[in-house]
Amino acid sequence: MDAFLLKTLFSGIIALLVCTLFYQLKKTLGGNTKICGAPQAAGAWPIIGHLHLFGSHQLTHKTLGVMAEKHGPIFTIKLGSYKVLVLSSWEMAKECFTVHDKVFSTRPCVAASKLMGYNYAMFGFTPSGPYWRQVRKLATIELLSNNRLDPLKNTRTFELDAAIRGLYKLWSKEGCPEGEVLVDMKQWFGDLTHNIAIRMVGGKPYYGDGDGYADGEARRYRRAMRDWVCLFGAFVLSDAFPFLGWLDINGYEKDMKRTASELDTLVEGWLEEHKRKRALSVNGKEERDDFMDVLLNVLQGTEISGYDSDTIIKATCLVRKCLAILFSRLLLTTINSCMLSHKHIGVQKIFRTS
Repeated sequence: MDAFLLKTLFSGIIALLVCTLFYQLKKTLGGNTKICGAPQAAGAWPIIGHLHLFGSHQLTHKTLGVMAEKHGPIFTIKLGSYKVLVLSSWEMAKECFTVHDKVFSTRPCVAASKLMGYNYAMFGFTPSGPYWRQVRKLATIELLSNNRLDPLKNTRTFELDAAIRGLYKLWSKEGCPEGEVLVDMKQWFGDLTHNIAIRMVGGKPYYGDGDGYADGEARRYRRAMRDWVCLFGAFVLSDAFPFLGWLDINGYEKDMKRTASELDTLVEGWLEEHKRKRALSVNGKEERDDFMDVLLNVLQGTEISGYDSDTIIKATCLVRKCLAILFSRLLLTTINSCMLSHKHIGVQKIFRTS
């Protein structure tokens, strides 16, 4: 009996190995030998691929540019277990995103999208599928249409006027009457973007002179959003090697869970506040223009692809603010580069008021 069990176990292992080998060969060949794939860049190491070429010694785009000079405008690299297509020609990029746009319309399943994006509920980072199409349609029609954005012009104007008044108060306090005041434009643009985005999404300011958030909550939100942006650009081992997902070497996944918990607590508070105001209203529906009330009116307990309405509302509102912050950082980076090219130091500007 023992010998029979041993033979059965041995046969099962052999069959499993043969099936695995057959699957790998089929995956490698692709079933169509007539298709000519893009060439793979040289210098790949076993297991890690080309990861050793990307480090702090040189910027990523410069490394890819050097590789493009050697291997042409289209080639592939290996990042751990994944094969990545690299394009350095605008003609090929145009073809990929116009003729073959369906192939390139999805997004990768990375740890940041799972841990900080409500398990891929943020439509800006979720893979292409039924959920992404429904939430994208909802956001396009209900949140980003002209009919929805036009009533919010007063909000944007109010926040811009408040920011200008803040500059005037700073000048009158430190530079009046003929002095000059150094202003950190990075912080100024950042606060303005935060204020506009959060007032449009949640109906309340981020910073203010005595009103709005308490100082403690404002600091928590600012720190959590800064961590969110930084962690989304961090390299997580499981993104390149899924079988090592249990091994959190740099502690990024732990930080992602902490940041996600902090942001969820804040957004959950805003959502509960909106629900309370709606419950206290006369007709049970609070007439406001911010995005969170719009989503509450549209969804109201519905479920999309397994995600409940509260999760969809929090994820959609949060990704709206996060994308606004990412855009503002790109804008500030461009401004900073322009200033440095003209021999300015940092992103400071002198305001002179007569």
